[in-house]
Amino acid sequence: MLPDAASYGELLDRFRWDVPKRFNMGAACCDRWAETEPDRTALIVDDEDRTVSFGELQDLSNRMASLLATMGVSAGDRVGVLLPQTVETAAGHIAIYKMGAIAVPLFVLFGPDALEHRIVDAGISHVITNREGAAKLRAMSTAAQDGLCILTVDGAHDDLGTGDLHTLLADQPSDFEPVDTAADDPALIIYTSGTTGAPKGALHAHRVLLGHLPGVEMHHEFFPQPGDVIWTPADWAWIGGLLDVLLPALFHGVPVVARRFDKFTAEDAFELMARRKVTNAFLPPTALKMMRAACPEAPPPPLALRTVGSGGESLGAELIDWGRRVLGVTINEFYGQTECNLVISSCSALMDAQPGVMGRPVPGHTVAVLREDGSQCAEGEEGLIAVRRPDPVMFLEYWNNPEATAAKFVSDWLVMGDVGLREPGGWIRFVGRDDDVITSAGYRIGPGGIEDCLIRHPAVRMAAAVGKPDAERTEIVKAYVVLADGHALDAALEAELQAHVRERLAAHEYPREIEALDELPVTTTGKIMRRVLRERASREG
Repeated sequence: MLPDAASYGELLDRFRWDVPKRFNMGAACCDRWAETEPDRTALIVDDEDRTVSFGELQDLSNRMASLLATMGVSAGDRVGVLLPQTVETAAGHIAIYKMGAIAVPLFVLFGPDALEHRIVDAGISHVITNREGAAKLRAMSTAAQDGLCILTVDGAHDDLGTGDLHTLLADQPSDFEPVDTAADDPALIIYTSGTTGAPKGALHAHRVLLGHLPGVEMHHEFFPQPGDVIWTPADWAWIGGLLDVLLPALFHGVPVVARRFDKFTAEDAFELMARRKVTNAFLPPTALKMMRAACPEAPPPPLALRTVGSGGESLGAELIDWGRRVLGVTINEFYGQTECNLVISSCSALMDAQPGVMGRPVPGHTVAVLREDGSQCAEGEEGLIAVRRPDPVMFLEYWNNPEATAAKFVSDWLVMGDVGLREPGGWIRFVGRDDDVITSAGYRIGPGGIEDCLIRHPAVRMAAAVGKPDAERTEIVKAYVVLADGHALDAALEAELQAHVRERLAAHEYPREIEALDELPVTTTGKIMRRVLRERASREG
């Protein structure tokens, strides 16, 4: 937790990590509040217009842990959570952590192919989901479904072979003794986008929650404060929704607003924040741009906002000015990634915002800009953004992928894969990516899965996916394809290829533009030169 201090420099001087050897983040997020203030509000479930207390959250998570234990789940086993923002999502995570098992959050917009990779790669034995998620799981291959137990929160679905979670919970005890886990014991696998090949599972320990607290407290300006209520449109399956909002807020006893958006709209966001008196929000840059477009000048319905944090890309001066004028706050930027999140941040209470600059290292994290040989760059010199280990927010490893884990480090520095430079005063400026990841509407999207999906269509012989600059989404996915003989790219085939990707991977991954080429640029060893295609896409405007 950040000490109360008057300046950023004072925070750096006074900050000391306090990570105990034994720590269970499920118990820390729920049980300690349930035992002292059981009626304290944990969740505000907007869709159901109800609040859930910490006592109720403890009861539900204990019953879920007991049920999973009776079904054979034990410490180290992987359990998937495929749900939107709802009470069972939060309780499911807490239950899995309490058991010493490993939670694998799964995005509700994933299609069968994207789910299958994660189910098989992580060796998931049980999934907590709803009918919609179960239908996608049953669309996976027979091999992927072998031995998979599916529990649904919206009743039993005989046609899908699921168990009714709440009926099964009725006979379970409400008492459950959390496993005495070490802070370094594994608790969570979140899959990254990756640049080539399949997504990789970043394995995090229980200490990752403690590692996130200083960053959350910094960009939310000494969070928590009395009366704080927090919300984000980011799905709790992503590290931004889960570890930047849900779990830190529960740890601090701050109510979290849960809301399922079929599709995000600025109008809905303004209305929800006003009605629920949200004081703290994590709003990705694309959400902010949509909100600015909908409300460029006139203030929306009266808001109770105290802080807004945003991460995923640098914000320009116009967005910062709009936030002050319309939202009534300075939007605090922050930076990180799935493997090592929330290590750079800003805080308007301590430092004036500098548009285009991500912020300064969060107290407790050592951040540098490195040359390729691992030496540190001088001020103003571009290099690779890196974080020094050990660090409590840093992942343990890529699941079952020691080669990729080793490649992520240069000596004791975890290399983030982004180019930046250090400015006077310790400010870090983001320059660009050092890899092929596409940043679109706050999502980091790897091209490999999209390309693999496209070439499985009979009309496509070769494919490459890159990011094309876009004013609203930062980038859109653009695919360049070499078609098989006898095929021509017309509107019908383009729509068919887009649907092919959308239905198998995820809605945010489908190529919004597709262009056919006679051949793709490749190296002498046959590797696609995505850099050349990115430059081509940028010139298209």
